[in-house]
Amino acid sequence: MTGLCGWFAVNAASPAGALEAQATALPSLAGATSARCTNRLGGCHVQGGWIAQETEVIAAITGHPQWRASVLAERARELDPAQALLQAWRQYGDGLFEQLGGDYALAIVDAGHGQLLAGIDRMGQVPLHFARLDDGIAFGTGAGCVAAHPAVATEITREGLYHYCFFHMLPAPVSLFAGLEKLPAAHRLIHNGDRADVNAYWRPEFAEDRSAAPAALEQELRDRIQAAVDRRADAPRTGAFLSGGLDSSTVAGMLAGIQPGADSFSIGFNAPGYDEMEYARMAAQHFGTQAHEYYVTPEDVVEAVPRIASSYDEPFGNSSALPAYFCARMARDAGMTRLLAGDGGDELFAGNARYAKQGVFEHWGRIPAPLRRNLLDPLFTRLPRALPVVGKARSYVEQARIPLPDRLETYNYLYRLSQESMFTPDFLAGLDREAPWELMRRIYAQPEDASTLNRMMYLDWQQTLADNDLRKVTGMCQLAGVDVTFPMLDDDLVEFSCRVPSALKLKKGRLRHFYKEAFTGFLPEAIIDKKKHGFGLPFGVWMQEHAPLQELAYDSLLRLKGRDFLRDDFIDELIRLHREEHAAYYGELVWILMMLDLWLESHPTAR
Repeated sequence: MTGLCGWFAVNAASPAGALEAQATALPSLAGATSARCTNRLGGCHVQGGWIAQETEVIAAITGHPQWRASVLAERARELDPAQALLQAWRQYGDGLFEQLGGDYALAIVDAGHGQLLAGIDRMGQVPLHFARLDDGIAFGTGAGCVAAHPAVATEITREGLYHYCFFHMLPAPVSLFAGLEKLPAAHRLIHNGDRADVNAYWRPEFAEDRSAAPAALEQELRDRIQAAVDRRADAPRTGAFLSGGLDSSTVAGMLAGIQPGADSFSIGFNAPGYDEMEYARMAAQHFGTQAHEYYVTPEDVVEAVPRIASSYDEPFGNSSALPAYFCARMARDAGMTRLLAGDGGDELFAGNARYAKQGVFEHWGRIPAPLRRNLLDPLFTRLPRALPVVGKARSYVEQARIPLPDRLETYNYLYRLSQESMFTPDFLAGLDREAPWELMRRIYAQPEDASTLNRMMYLDWQQTLADNDLRKVTGMCQLAGVDVTFPMLDDDLVEFSCRVPSALKLKKGRLRHFYKEAFTGFLPEAIIDKKKHGFGLPFGVWMQEHAPLQELAYDSLLRLKGRDFLRDDFIDELIRLHREEHAAYYGELVWILMMLDLWLESHPTAR
């Protein structure tokens, strides 16, 4: 288990037991290194990372850091990354992030200058939570170790619950707890003795190179991914997740190129429309990997879900966490110490279906405004919904009129369902229901001179990746006891993606056009041509017929009746909708609420 936690106090009045309390909050893992340091203004505890102290400076770092400056990289190799961090602090101060890549969370407590510096990597692969105290800061890679500080308030907020119901996780900087915040990706925290500031140390520059030959860009893409895989295949036993999609197949294939017969790990489901094992087998045979397979069952869900829900520091509702856990556990049982995951390619090279869909809606905005306002809007919005063709035309216009990024959430349960029928009046009273929308809008607007496609992908970097998919995979790998890294999120590869023209990434509605062209001849043709599938769990479908699974889910929903934020009649209606309407669609909402209940049950002090 990798983790970092600590505290910084402006004076020496910070509770003496704070460091020990936080240290005990970090779960242990056999074989993981553990160290702690203190000075007169603070302390830090690291497990599975590195820590160093020199005079009155403490430096701690965890993850898989990569130093750009050769002198720092050499120091990290000869000594350890914490010693390189100390040198970078002396040489660059809070500008050291320009010299650092990879995935990491770091903290420096400098008693001599009365300063704390903390930060995380560009893509948010390692999280960092923190709490502002009267006399300083408590910080850590998990909410639990920050909450262990005796001065931190841990009451659950309505805002936190609302954001969870909206996003199905807690997006940075939001926390479930009143006293906690989270650093967004590529951000640093600086406390200089009288105030704490959070700011971005890096933002992507989407400088599209329209003059470059596509063939040259395709070769550069292949070279950069291979280099990223090479850098991360240095653990004694390294394997790869293999779903059969573009990214996992690429990573597994390149790993097999440097380690012939490399181990790959795949999950299947005996449920129509959910199983992609045939593509995983195709990739394994094509690249000659040692294939390991496991089919998840409803019994597995009943057995593992409570453990998965409780393992997260905050409620987490992504149902694909369960297959990720069984895949990671299979890898650990096979002797793997590290897994390479393919997450990130869709968000770098336009692989999500919503990108193409939004491009269709953007055509509406190109019609002259007077024509839209005076003629087309009144005409199309009065068409009858019941007629198939004209109903689709009306639906198109209604969605096209919603600006981005709001239009991306028109599928959201909190958009489609009446919130007054879902939440209690007391819960909604005084609640800022615009907060999730404003957070998305703020992130979407941050890149300068970016195309609509790149803005959508940047929003996904922050929320779909950093706050969701990466938390899913890293959390489940930690629970299973195996390390994980993400070659597709290599810093050089991310910067390269910003140069690829949007018109190449997504061409005439073809998702991942540029990527697919680059890997034609390397990947099996059937994998390049297949429709995007994802890693979904057939929970709602299974729950219809599997009594123990249904009992687990419905018991959780009924317990939520006593928590005074969801209406009792809404919970009854949700059960009816799952049974009588669309099992898969409403089953996902049942899962989200079930995971919230199971998390609350396993964290009785969080109230």
